[in-house]
Amino acid sequence: MVIFCSIGSLGKDLSEAGGQNVTFIATQNGLRIKSWRRPSSGFARNILFQHAVMKNVQNPIFIDQNYCPNNEGCPGKDIHGTSATEVAVNFDCSSKNPCSRIKLEDVKLTYKTQPAEASCMLMDLPLD
Repeated sequence: MVIFCSIGSLGKDLSEAGGQNVTFIATQNGLRIKSWRRPSSGFARNILFQHAVMKNVQNPIFIDQNYCPNNEGCPGKDIHGTSATEVAVNFDCSSKNPCSRIKLEDVKLTYKTQPAEASCMLMDLPLD
């Protein structure tokens, strides 16, 4: 018996019911939560995956917040506009616990009609 558990496609419609207090017990195959990458009233909360057994599963646990089947009609992230300063994107990260896995896509910010800049700093201040 193959069981595939999936919660989704959250966010397909702008106003929709959510899912909550879901418990999967003794499942054998992939656990998945998927949502479209757009604002929506849909949600997934209080979900417990417990005692799941995976055997040769390609995606044992997959939480997908960029769900878009066949990449057709997908909403873009589309961050665009103007910045009042030359540096529009700032990451001020700790050198001991640096920022990681940050991915920016489809960002088009300008400063005085030129592409704005991004800054990433690693700094730790001494504790008094």
